[in-house]
Amino acid sequence: MLVACYELGHQPLAVAWPAAVLAQRGFRPSVMDVAVEPFDAEKAGRARLAVVAVPMHTAVRLGVAVARRIRTLNPGVHICFAGLYASLNAEHLLARGGDSIVGGEGEAALVALAEAIERGDAGPVPGVGRPGQPAEPNLVKLRLPVPDRTQLPSLKRYAHLEHLGRREVAGYVESSRGCLHHCRHCPIPPVYRGRFFVTPRETVLGDIRQQVEAGARHVTFGDPDFLNGPGHALAVARELRAEFPAVTFDFTAKIEHLRRHAPLLPRFADLGCLFIVSAAESLSDTVLAHLDKGHTGADIAAALATARQAGIALRLTWVPFTPWATLSDYVDFLDFVAREDLVDHVEPVQYSLRLLVPPGSLLVASPAMRPHLGDLVPEDFAYTWRHPDPGMDDLQVAVARIAGEGAERGEDAAVTFDRVHALAQAAAGRPATPERVASRLAQDRPRPPRLTEPWFC
Repeated sequence: MLVACYELGHQPLAVAWPAAVLAQRGFRPSVMDVAVEPFDAEKAGRARLAVVAVPMHTAVRLGVAVARRIRTLNPGVHICFAGLYASLNAEHLLARGGDSIVGGEGEAALVALAEAIERGDAGPVPGVGRPGQPAEPNLVKLRLPVPDRTQLPSLKRYAHLEHLGRREVAGYVESSRGCLHHCRHCPIPPVYRGRFFVTPRETVLGDIRQQVEAGARHVTFGDPDFLNGPGHALAVARELRAEFPAVTFDFTAKIEHLRRHAPLLPRFADLGCLFIVSAAESLSDTVLAHLDKGHTGADIAAALATARQAGIALRLTWVPFTPWATLSDYVDFLDFVAREDLVDHVEPVQYSLRLLVPPGSLLVASPAMRPHLGDLVPEDFAYTWRHPDPGMDDLQVAVARIAGEGAERGEDAAVTFDRVHALAQAAAGRPATPERVASRLAQDRPRPPRLTEPWFC
């Protein structure tokens, strides 16, 4: 049984790809996505191997509870946690109910584990970590088949594209996995160690094809960075356009890649790219240096201008609360959002995001982080940390409350922004901005393209 817990609101590749690989070897795994469908006790009760996919922080928090429920129903089942956050949290997961861990390019290891269980072999399995038998993340390139999505809920149950006043069904693919870079706060470098693996174009197009047949009119390329391999990315986008000229797409890329490959952006726009997600994180060069982001605050503004010139919306994501960000930095960040007309390009939850430091994070060894770092809280899958200015920690809590209340009410993003901006200006002792953003933006204004799932962690 393959169990997905949460994958950014998308139909989960974290179980669709293992399902396809297992099927090639003669297995017929059942599949469950508890993010959008009820927990299936019957499936859990008959499983001999339950693989709980934990590709991200939210998924691992949910996955532990799901695994506990599976164990209660089926005490003899072998529970394997698989994915990025399985590797990062291996010790805790194995101590709290997991029988094994698989990380990195893990599909082949999952097949080997399933075959070992089928044989009744309890010995070590290459690429599979067990209590007292740690295993390194699997970093051998796999030739992956087209993912098997047949048992997953309809694409209509997942995130949609909002554009031009309409909602369209959105698909999700990955043309590569892993990342070349070593951003210190990212969970990928501790596992992939600067490596990335290209997915064959025929596999990517096959996955797009089956999702278009299922109703998708937009595709998200969910690669950690679509431009790690710019030639491959451009070739995939061309093939997508040639076969499905009406299907649009979005992708994620680093600011430094948007700067380096700026001439490619008009070409991506011509091929149907509506927007790009990029982790700006901060305008402070001090913060960006501590995170080893590879760009500066000036680069963010330049990338924004380049994307706009190409006709592509740039949806920037931020981590405004870090140990090194000052109150002045925070107000400057909000001023930048207002000045650059980014209020509709930034999800309000982004104004409240606090640096997450998972086990294994490169930040743990950073001399700049060490004075602020607290204890590892295993059940939270993260270290605690405190800002040297307690007022910044208090501000983060207050902003999170405002963003949460706004989301619950379906509040206009501009209204939420104005509330956050006024709070930050008051905390900094600055005069309030005379003109509120909401007052100059019509409620029925056209919004830039976005997906309906605003979470990124």
